[in-house]
Amino acid sequence: MGETNQSSNSEFLLLGLSRQPQRQKLLFVLFLSRYLATVLGNLLILLAISPDSHLHIPMSFFLCSLSFVDVCFSSTTVPKMMANHIFRSQTISFSGCLMQMYFVFMFVDMDNFFLSVMAYDSFVAVCHPLHYSANMTHQLCALLDWVIANLDMLLHTLLMAHSFCADNAIPPFSCDVTPLLKLFCSDTHLNEVMILTEGALIMSTPFVCIVVSYIHITCAVLRVPSTKGRWKAFSTCGSHLAVVSFFYGTIIAVYFNPLSSHSSEKDTTATVMYTVVTPMLNPFIYSVRNRDLKRTLGKVVGRKTFSV
Repeated sequence: MGETNQSSNSEFLLLGLSRQPQRQKLLFVLFLSRYLATVLGNLLILLAISPDSHLHIPMSFFLCSLSFVDVCFSSTTVPKMMANHIFRSQTISFSGCLMQMYFVFMFVDMDNFFLSVMAYDSFVAVCHPLHYSANMTHQLCALLDWVIANLDMLLHTLLMAHSFCADNAIPPFSCDVTPLLKLFCSDTHLNEVMILTEGALIMSTPFVCIVVSYIHITCAVLRVPSTKGRWKAFSTCGSHLAVVSFFYGTIIAVYFNPLSSHSSEKDTTATVMYTVVTPMLNPFIYSVRNRDLKRTLGKVVGRKTFSV
């Protein structure tokens, strides 16, 4: 048994989304196109905001941070999946698997906190506009976000120091805590408790802040006398609410259910949504709703096209 455990700990097999060659080629093209769209879309946000002094406000800082995190988030999983397809290999080492899981969840935590701070930013801008500059210390928020995300994932990574005696195959295309728990020889009760308590606290606290912020925003906007003014105020929050719905909906579907209720199909769909689709949609959602950002993006794209 000792030899079995040792050999199963050395590497894992990432099963991928399909074993049919034709479907694999189609999936490779789809994932490559979406990954390029994610990188280019978020880089355009960074290029648009950085040189424009009119966009140097806390919300733009958080949007830049979110774009940077989204690029890093997608880059921890999608390139590995595409490399496996090119080199006809499905293996990933035990240390590489833990490292991938560490960075995936670190960036998820950072996304989580940035979304909550952006909600608070909207709350201050709408409900306390005179105190906006004094209340939004965005550099401190980003530092605390990074520290909390790293401490959270360090704890979960240390709890993964178990022996793996079951099949070493991991669905679908990246190392995730849920399929890894199913491979443990030892009792996983502590890991499940930590996911449903400490992990839930890390996710639910920012979510509650978002809900409370939007309750106050809604109450403030409903006091606006004109219908046009109310609609304009609500429309500015629509992009953030859309991103929050995508993000938390998929996270809840994957992680905040008992381990026994998970199915590979549901987990695969939700994993693709929050690792590939959501980071790709974020820059498009925010740029469509933000007139200043859309105008600046047009200038950036125009300059690049003209220079070429």
